Amino acid sequence: MRSIVGSASWLGVFIMLACGAGRAAAQTAAQPAPPPLPDCPDVARAMRDLMGQDARLRDWPNLTRYRMANDELQKSAAAVPVVFLGDSITDRWDDEGSGGFFPGKHYVNRGIGGQTTPQMLIRLRPDVLSHSPKVIVLLAGTNDIAGNTGPESDEDIEQNIAAIAELSAANGAKVVLAGILPISDYHQKPDQVPQTVRRPMSRITAVNAWMRKYAADHGHVFLDYTPGVADSRGMLKADFSDDDLHPNAQGYAAMAPFAEAAIAQAMK
Repeated sequence: MRSIVGSASWLGVFIMLACGAGRAAAQTAAQPAPPPLPDCPDVARAMRDLMGQDARLRDWPNLTRYRMANDELQKSAAAVPVVFLGDSITDRWDDEGSGGFFPGKHYVNRGIGGQTTPQMLIRLRPDVLSHSPKVIVLLAGTNDIAGNTGPESDEDIEQNIAAIAELSAANGAKVVLAGILPISDYHQKPDQVPQTVRRPMSRITAVNAWMRKYAADHGHVFLDYTPGVADSRGMLKADFSDDDLHPNAQGYAAMAPFAEAAIAQAMK
């Protein structure tokens, strides 16, 4: 990993030198003073990408995201009834404009945008189990299907979900497995790959069917958001999302009662 990070750093130096060399050639030909190096759009774009990749390589599961919040929560000795573990769909739930993350319930949000099940499996102990929650709500898998951290088969996703469920149950938590939300194609932009291509509904349906059976076989609760957010096509309702993937405030408002019912069922 160090060699990869080192290569990224040297690549950044190379790009900067190349950009600078190009400016020097232009100056020799036309004589005007070159603009400052930071104005080189290629350098700026490349360096942003390199910095993002460098940070990701140094902390692949993003354990630093909630480290301080976890320490503060443990120091407070407050009881934690429920922890939500997930990707951006969970992460955005408590963003301003999303309608609020279960006001007054003291639920803990441990979602991180873009993450996949192997990353969440690594985060499970420090971000979730360390708080000894009564219930864990897992919503994951859509980014695995999209290949955010590399190609994964449905079986890979299912094994990671099973591992998270087993570890959670072994630590005394009740487990709620939320089915992967449907996607749609109502807000498709010409320069983007459709969500229906990145996240085929056939794969979402297959993983959800496995999850439903797994939950039933192991005494967990399966949380199906689909009846609350899907339209007659089985797609995420157009009014419930602005990008065909992430719920907006209306979408979260529709999801909340389903989550509350699943949590109540797990608490019994």
